[in-house]
Amino acid sequence: MTDARVLGVVSGEADTPRLAYLNERVPATPELLAEAAPAEPGEVFRLAARCEQSRCTHFDGGRCQLAARIVESLAVVSDKLPPCIIRSSCRWYSQEGAQACYRCPQIVTLNVDASATLRDVAGGVPAS
Repeated sequence: MTDARVLGVVSGEADTPRLAYLNERVPATPELLAEAAPAEPGEVFRLAARCEQSRCTHFDGGRCQLAARIVESLAVVSDKLPPCIIRSSCRWYSQEGAQACYRCPQIVTLNVDASATLRDVAGGVPAS
């Protein structure tokens, strides 16, 4: 991912992970990602990068379908906007507004215990 950075650290239980947002920009360097071992980096860190538009399977030419599915299918898990350092450039926020933010804390980069709903929202990604 171009300009990948760590948005937050995964906390909570395996079946209900929650994102602990960072309050500063942290590049997702190979050295930092290696710190997640023996877990996969996506199990420990929530990564963010700029929207790749047509190079992303979730982009339909005009909208991010992942953001649309998140808002359509997932329950709200926050009653206020999370403390997010990427909101001003976030594709999900610019497209779906606060409704994406209210669901964002439950999204992790790699969730090996993802529910069927989360796998469907992610685009049919099978559980590891």
